[in-house]
Amino acid sequence: MPSAPDRLAVHEEDFGDAEGILRRQSLRESAARTYARSLPVVPVRAHGMTIEAADGRRYLDCLSGAGTLALGHNHPVVVEAIRAVLDSGAPLHVLDLATPVKDAFTTALFETLPRELAEHARVQFCGPAGTDAVEAALKLVRTATGRDGLLAFSGGYHGMTAGALAVTGDTAVRGVAGGGADAGVTRLPYPYAYRCPFGVGGEQGAELSARLTESLLDDPKGGIRPPAGMLLEPVQGEGGVIPAPDAWLRRMRAVTRARGIPLIADEVQTGVGRTGAFWAVDHSGVVPDVMVLAKAIGGSLPLAVVVYHEDLDVWRPGAHAGTFRGNQLAMAAGTATLTHVLREGLAARAAALGARMLARLRDLAAAHPCVGDVRGRGLMLGVELVDPEGTATVHGVPPAAPRLAAAVRGAALDRGLIVELGGRDASVVRLLPPLTMTDEQAEAVLDRLADALTAATASRT
Repeated sequence: MPSAPDRLAVHEEDFGDAEGILRRQSLRESAARTYARSLPVVPVRAHGMTIEAADGRRYLDCLSGAGTLALGHNHPVVVEAIRAVLDSGAPLHVLDLATPVKDAFTTALFETLPRELAEHARVQFCGPAGTDAVEAALKLVRTATGRDGLLAFSGGYHGMTAGALAVTGDTAVRGVAGGGADAGVTRLPYPYAYRCPFGVGGEQGAELSARLTESLLDDPKGGIRPPAGMLLEPVQGEGGVIPAPDAWLRRMRAVTRARGIPLIADEVQTGVGRTGAFWAVDHSGVVPDVMVLAKAIGGSLPLAVVVYHEDLDVWRPGAHAGTFRGNQLAMAAGTATLTHVLREGLAARAAALGARMLARLRDLAAAHPCVGDVRGRGLMLGVELVDPEGTATVHGVPPAAPRLAAAVRGAALDRGLIVELGGRDASVVRLLPPLTMTDEQAEAVLDRLADALTAATASRT
């Protein structure tokens, strides 16, 4: 059985008053805070996959900044890249002016893109969050096509600004923000095998999803005007770690190309080796018209871009701007990260290690009836928890078990493992470890998760 989080020999003046910090945060910060509620940890130092907290405990971090930390915390190549810019005296804020740091980042980025896109690509530097890159992508395709409507998918998550919320599938997250901003969005069923909306799952479910998409687009009385674009995640993250079948992605590419609809791939969370390929679309060979990139491309610092085919580049100067689109430190950190992931073959490493972890998670599922499904790609893994004694849903599977999932997350934290939840009813335990995770750390993660699941299920009986 794995041991509880390690107690470090630390000096109180180095770490401060953990309980006081948490108390002041709860009094001062917005009620919208999220991770701080479920993960009452005060990080003070971090390296690789390990976080040291102010109370002297160590944790294995399987959240990785919601997928931002491809190389983990404070990787030497990232730290050195940041230090080099600071020591050089280069300007840190440059709006969208050309700099050697920016040129190096753009060059490194283009070297990783699908070749067919890279040879004809333009890049738009956005505000530092992925949601702004989504906004830019939507504005881009609307401007280029002269059309307004959009195709998006159930379960999709694309950000917290008005346009991004409009194409997000979670009605609770959308709330009333944006008013009628989502009126022009047509939602299509994403191929979710475990909870297939057609009740069949697998290849047949994906085929029906594709047929419905084609039918709606081609039916003159289907109620859909020719849209400005289709937006999808190759692997849904917040939606519950749901990988799209490669054949379905190719079908969506064929559907959109035949009808002159730009295809937008949201790779904010799936990019930079996370899924076992440098970009998740690489698995299927699909080349989208637009790629939305953020999180890991900044090497732990805020950076977001849209890469798109030159034929769509019809913007006028200033059509999309942002004061902090020239973050030199993030570009330097991003260049170091992109280069290191590519040179060290970390995408292939993620594929191999992720496959081994998935196999062990399936063994866990076989031993625990409350594990309804395990799935993922590379080091983007999900464990969907259910109530095996509950009444089957319309999908023919047991209902979600959000309280159990929350209990597992808490029990994991007690054992020195940081995980987060996602999916329908927040019932999917998500694992997003850094690509630099060692074999030993992977085993420790799985051991602690298994122990947490056992403890959480025992406490319910």
